[in-house]
Amino acid sequence: MEKHYSDSQVKGVSTGTTILAAVFDGGVVIGSDSRASIGGEYVSSKTINKVIQVHDQIFCCMAGSLADAQAVTKAAKTHLSFHSVQMESPPLVMAAASVLKELCYKNKDELQAGFITAGWDMKKGPQVYVVSLGGMLISQPVTIGGSGSTFIYGYVDAKYKPNMTREECLQFATNALALAMGRDNVSGGVAHLVVITKKGVEHVVVPGNKLPRFHDE
Repeated sequence: MEKHYSDSQVKGVSTGTTILAAVFDGGVVIGSDSRASIGGEYVSSKTINKVIQVHDQIFCCMAGSLADAQAVTKAAKTHLSFHSVQMESPPLVMAAASVLKELCYKNKDELQAGFITAGWDMKKGPQVYVVSLGGMLISQPVTIGGSGSTFIYGYVDAKYKPNMTREECLQFATNALALAMGRDNVSGGVAHLVVITKKGVEHVVVPGNKLPRFHDE
């Protein structure tokens, strides 16, 4: 017998999720897990890459409604592409974060999406910005978000240090994601990480069975 659901019972796909970004000496690391869920209970995909490139050296991580977040990042890419052509230079990281903020703020009653924006530019070097669900913009050296972030605030406060090396920051980000993925039922899969410096962009993928373990499961 076919089962019918009312509109109030149908829940959209959510990114889960655990996202983070941290500035180190000369660059920034941004990363996330790879799960998408429905209703915060059912994992609909284990292979979502939530680290989205919006320009050459600027990336964002998305949380909240997957459809909303994808629509916003697609619009942001178009804005930044036009901006780059008009200015005849790459956009600033702040400009990318501001575009995301404006899109979220103007559509705050319809959208359920938040972002972490990170990147490197010639003016300010490595930067991290948070765009909240309502469109608030904040600059921070390290930030975390999503459902899994509630489990790792203490770890992040205790372990993040300014001017870390690339290797130290990558290990910090990997450990933080592993801890969140071990506790949050809708965070998991693999860890997608991107390292952004003056020299360019490096993608790092850590499979689930290669993530550090801190407790017996």
